Formats: sequence, structure tokens, C-alpha cells
Amino acid sequence: MTAIASAISGALLSIIGVDVLKHILFFCGTGILLFVLSLAYGLDLSPGLF
Repeated sequence: MTAIASAISGALLSIIGVDVLKHILFFCGTGILLFVLSLAYGLDLSPGLF
């Protein structure tokens, strides 16, 4: 019984750890995107720029 409980506990902790990492990466990516968009604010991005 103890072995089953520890196996389930270990599995849940690994799933939760990966989930937290995904959320952290998602929020970091969102922050970087917003930062780049704020840098491009007011910049003429028409085809003539390229």
C-alpha cells in the first residue's frame, strides 16, 4: 500500500512540475511578445519599410 501511494505521489508531483514549467514559459513568452510590440509602437511597418 505504501509503494502504491508513493508511486502515485511521485507521478502527481512530476505532472504538476511540468505543468508549472509550461505556465512559466507561457508567461515569459507573452511578456517578450508584449515587449517587442511596445518597441514597434509608432514604427511604420508598411511594405515600403522592407
